[in-house]
Amino acid sequence: MKKESTKKKMDRSIFLPISIVVIFCILGTVVFLVSSKISAKMSASAIQNLSESLDLIECTIEAIMNREAEFQQSMAHEIAMAQDPEAYVRTYRNNQTIVKVSLICAGKTEGVSNAGNLFSEDELDFSNGGSVGGMPVSKSYINYMGTWAYTIKCPVVREGEEIAFLYVEYTYDSLDRSLPDGFYNKKAMLYIMDAESERFVLKPKGMGERNAGHLNMEDFFRANDIHEPEIWTQVSENVKNKRNIMFYHDIRGKSSLIYIWSVNDGTLFLIGYVPVDAIQQEGNTVNQNIFIVVTAMLIAFFLCCLLYYFTQRQQIKIRKEQEEEREIHNKQLREALQAAQIASNSKTMFLSNMSHDIRTPMNAVIGFTTLLAKDAENPQKVREYTKKIMASGQHLLSLINDILDVSKIESGKVVLTIEEFTLNDLVSSVDAIIRPMANARSQKFYVEVTGIRHEYLMGDETRINQILINLLSNAVKYTPEGGNIWFRIIGMKQHSPQYEHIRIEVQDDGYGMTQEYLKVIFDAFTRAENSTTNKVQGTGLGMAITKNIVKLMGGTIDVSSEVNKGTLFRVELELRIPEEQAIKRLWEENGISRILAIDSNEVICENICMLMNDTGVVTDVVSSADNAIQILNNKTETNDYQILLIDWDIVEKEGIQKIKEIREILPETALILFLADCNTAGMEETLLIKNTKVLTKPFFVSALQEKILESKTEQSIASSAIADADNLKGLHFLVAEDNDINAEILEEILSMEEADCEIVENGKLAVERFEAAEEKEFDAILMDVQMPVMNGYDATRKIRALSRKDAMEIPIIAMTANAFAEDEKDALDAGMNVHLAKPINIEMLKKVIHQYVYKDK
Repeated sequence: MKKESTKKKMDRSIFLPISIVVIFCILGTVVFLVSSKISAKMSASAIQNLSESLDLIECTIEAIMNREAEFQQSMAHEIAMAQDPEAYVRTYRNNQTIVKVSLICAGKTEGVSNAGNLFSEDELDFSNGGSVGGMPVSKSYINYMGTWAYTIKCPVVREGEEIAFLYVEYTYDSLDRSLPDGFYNKKAMLYIMDAESERFVLKPKGMGERNAGHLNMEDFFRANDIHEPEIWTQVSENVKNKRNIMFYHDIRGKSSLIYIWSVNDGTLFLIGYVPVDAIQQEGNTVNQNIFIVVTAMLIAFFLCCLLYYFTQRQQIKIRKEQEEEREIHNKQLREALQAAQIASNSKTMFLSNMSHDIRTPMNAVIGFTTLLAKDAENPQKVREYTKKIMASGQHLLSLINDILDVSKIESGKVVLTIEEFTLNDLVSSVDAIIRPMANARSQKFYVEVTGIRHEYLMGDETRINQILINLLSNAVKYTPEGGNIWFRIIGMKQHSPQYEHIRIEVQDDGYGMTQEYLKVIFDAFTRAENSTTNKVQGTGLGMAITKNIVKLMGGTIDVSSEVNKGTLFRVELELRIPEEQAIKRLWEENGISRILAIDSNEVICENICMLMNDTGVVTDVVSSADNAIQILNNKTETNDYQILLIDWDIVEKEGIQKIKEIREILPETALILFLADCNTAGMEETLLIKNTKVLTKPFFVSALQEKILESKTEQSIASSAIADADNLKGLHFLVAEDNDINAEILEEILSMEEADCEIVENGKLAVERFEAAEEKEFDAILMDVQMPVMNGYDATRKIRALSRKDAMEIPIIAMTANAFAEDEKDALDAGMNVHLAKPINIEMLKKVIHQYVYKDK
């Protein structure tokens, strides 16, 4: 019994797969037969339909050309009857079909045309043997209007004698007006090709899915990925023998029927393609048959699965389900692991790429913070370090914005902020970041400014600063220790008196780049790869962003480099010169009319005189301290100089004693400024001389003005009154901020300005506290945006909706890390007065508070 049962089970297990195989074989056979039949039917139908359509177009074109030939013969007859054939031709007016009419009398090589110029048959080529109505047709050519044309030559016969030849020029565009508008519902492509040159002379209107056309047959084949040599050979033979040809090929993922169709005995060819689905006549039948086949296969598959399910033993079913469940679980684990690895790799790559760009300004912030702690007792250095820390911090903030918004930069959506700035501030902020980096690698950093006529300019200072930081930081990184880096700003010849034309050069003698890499240096995420530069971290975005910004400013950037010799970047910009510079009044207000510069470098002296030229201040230059003493000892000029500029090289060369002697000759009010590099050492004793200061190279008028104001400020206590006028003393603020550190910083800043605040943790508490407060208890509300329970936008709307009188009047200032333009729009739409991006700039905060809080007081 057991053997019989086992045998039956074996028979069942064998019967099931055999049944499935038989069913699928039958279905496969049916599908194959149906598909073969449909394919053959569709292919024949497609070729027949297309042939008929092309024959119709061919007949249309030949009819047009024959009609043109008949009209030309009629015209030749009229010319033969005219008393003056040449006069007839000269006065003939063109129409939509005829472009040019010319006549050459028998026995002459030149004739006349209705265009008014001489005409020679040498301009045309009738060697291809083509004809229309028995008259020769020239090769196709581009006429004076820039369109493809052809000319038909017709004899002029009078009384059985050829007295002249009539040449009429026709454009292929005239054929376009007589051809059908569209071809297979404008899904097909159609060109008319000149057989001799194989150039495309016309793409009729509405013919083709693409806007751009092709130039010739080779271009057409390559653009449509028809690369098979045997096809090219067959096509060439058929064109040469003036025969028609059709073949199937995939074009942009669609099965298409390509045709090359002879017109006018092979002088012209129709070339193009039609997607097969556009000319199928049996589409509904095909879809119906496919649906029937697919439905039958699905039903058969379902029946087989159902049969398989009920014929298997329960134990096998359970084991299979367990295996499937285990496999699904393993697959999910593999996918999760792979996703986690991809995310980890992406994060690591991103952080690695961001590292060097963020560390560049951060290095300056940390370095000058260290120096600030060391020189806390020196007010002059504290101010200098604080200024440089602020500049580096601002650059770091702009860099973060660029990283978050790099897609906007590449898509051209970045808008420049055009404001007045000075080259001095620009160079100083760049120097503050780059020089510490260069010093850390024992590199020499040279800054040169020459030929500049105006240092007050209009432009986006932040973007220009970003360009310079990108170029100079790369120069530092890709130059070995002990190398040299040059940063030059050169005044070029002005193209317009309203614009200063400057060239920025960043040069180094570092590793250099290969010519291959120079071709892709401005592409995103590209970096030079070799054993040396691989150690340098970078995002690969710097050069791409730099080029986009330069292009946005209307400038140019180029680079030249040689391996192991260095690299030179050149950026050329044209920046508008401000129409008014009110700062010029500073010279008159401070009684400065004459300056003496002492420098042995003629280029620097020339640059100083050029920059001071528009100030109205007389600038004299001498090459040594002895010459200066000789001039100052002249009693008629001793008191004329209010400022002396002395290059530090003069001090080192001629000694400090000469400076002391100059100080004794000058009045005590005269200011002595030493022109020196940023990190020049050994100046302590010299700066003990009364009324002396350091002016950092290179020389700028704005930097000189800052030193003058700084000197005046130190001599007057009026600055304290100004500071008091700008503080926030006595103001009371309601602050909504959920971050404890940010709240503590803001509270401390307001305390320094003699103001106080009340801090709540979210927008809901801010609404409740304001609602419970007395009228005018708070002068303004400082509102964060992203907070728990209730965000800043909703809180602002709630406050503005209150029935209190001051609910619509109290200034609400958004302070948030959301720094994009759309965030500012959202803040204003919610009812806030103004939007300030974090980190908070205290001067900007004070300005906004004065604008909105004090306007009613």
